[in-house]
Amino acid sequence: MTQTQLRFARPTEDGAGVKIRRISEFTGALDPFLMVDELKSNLKDDYIGGFPPHPHRGFETLTYLLHGGLNHRDSVGHHGGVTRGGAQWMRAGRGVLHSEMPTTDSDGLHGFQVWINLPAHLKMSTPAYRDVQTDEIPTIHFTGGHARIIADHWQFNGVEAQGALSTLGDGAGMAQLQIDAGATVRVHIPSGYRLLAYVFDGSVSEPNLSPAQTSGALLSFPLGTQTIDLKSETGAGLMLLSGKPLNEPIAHRGPFVMNTEAEITQAIHDYQTGAMGRLDA
Repeated sequence: MTQTQLRFARPTEDGAGVKIRRISEFTGALDPFLMVDELKSNLKDDYIGGFPPHPHRGFETLTYLLHGGLNHRDSVGHHGGVTRGGAQWMRAGRGVLHSEMPTTDSDGLHGFQVWINLPAHLKMSTPAYRDVQTDEIPTIHFTGGHARIIADHWQFNGVEAQGALSTLGDGAGMAQLQIDAGATVRVHIPSGYRLLAYVFDGSVSEPNLSPAQTSGALLSFPLGTQTIDLKSETGAGLMLLSGKPLNEPIAHRGPFVMNTEAEITQAIHDYQTGAMGRLDA
């Protein structure tokens, strides 16, 4: 059986100097996922510059906040905002300019943004956006922990629930899992899906993984796995992602993700000529 694969977030900056930890993978190794960013700081100067207007095409983003807030505007006319415990979903589709500007709370800013690839037949779809407020996201409790179900259907220790968003991309999901100290949580994985687990608090281990992994580690479990047992001696917080691989070519340059280099060239041209719309800072 293929072993669990590990990747580790690396510090970088994006937007107007926002400090983040990032795992990016545009080879298809995490298909359908492309990037996982963790935004975490209680120092206002590390994040308050935010993400001024910038373009995207060919994929979706999902941003989920543990602390702080984000206000969204885009060139299609969508606008909104969420605070701790809320999420922002955006389908860039054929192209959109948007901005994400942070707000603060007493614990600073802590959240995640995930890029989810779209299949070829959806890459030029109509851009869309939705706020998901804290009280829209269901929480389930089970022996050994609890989980907030952000998108798609999840099952933990035999307890299951549907998320606030039906699915991401072409069939993908996201959940925040909290494991109690000394507990083991069994995660059920639908047939044909890939499971990723990003550790953001405490430490976690599983049968094919030694030693236990701590904050900043991304665990990628083998395709075809039906269940995963996650154990934590200390207690742990994880962001879980599940999705069906698209198995399509990936062409990537900056904020654009398409299937061919010709499509990337067209995306750059469309952005430069204003075909993706305008958005003032």
